[in-house]
Amino acid sequence: MSCKILVLFLFWSFSSLAQEELKIEVKDTIKTTINPLAPAKAAFYSAVIPGLGQAYNKKYWKIPLVYIGMGAGIYYYTWNNKKYHEYRDEYKRRLAGTDDPNHPIYSGLDNDRLLNAQKFHQRNRDLSALITAGIYILNIVDANVDAHLMQFNVNENLSVAPNINQNEIDYKFNTGLKLTYNF
Repeated sequence: MSCKILVLFLFWSFSSLAQEELKIEVKDTIKTTINPLAPAKAAFYSAVIPGLGQAYNKKYWKIPLVYIGMGAGIYYYTWNNKKYHEYRDEYKRRLAGTDDPNHPIYSGLDNDRLLNAQKFHQRNRDLSALITAGIYILNIVDANVDAHLMQFNVNENLSVAPNINQNEIDYKFNTGLKLTYNF
């Protein structure tokens, strides 16, 4: 009998030692520090050097888009400015009487066409300057907005998904969006 009590006591003591309590803490939200000056800093960087704000936001794929847009605007500005000055100089030569009647480009044009070409290239030059300035401003705004949106909390608790339900009255399918908020 004492042997049975001893064996029972040993199993009871080992079973009590084998059970350890495990505490699991559930963390629903991840707390990050928000830098309220980050959007202003990104906008300032983009204003100083175009594309630097995108690099600050770690959106490197946007930098070539900024430089392609600004490069195209500057290219068309210089090309239209060159053409404008060519037509203007030819018109001035005609008014002064020193034009070349055998010129391969301008000999077939009268004065009205030279004036129209000047206006056309001047308008396109000014439009190219406005587009280039717009791309520069858009670069600054993009860096600022992107830095703001990086601080926005997006997690699994909020989701939007397509939803298809069958109507119980006529058994037709209804489609829509389902907004789910889990807390």
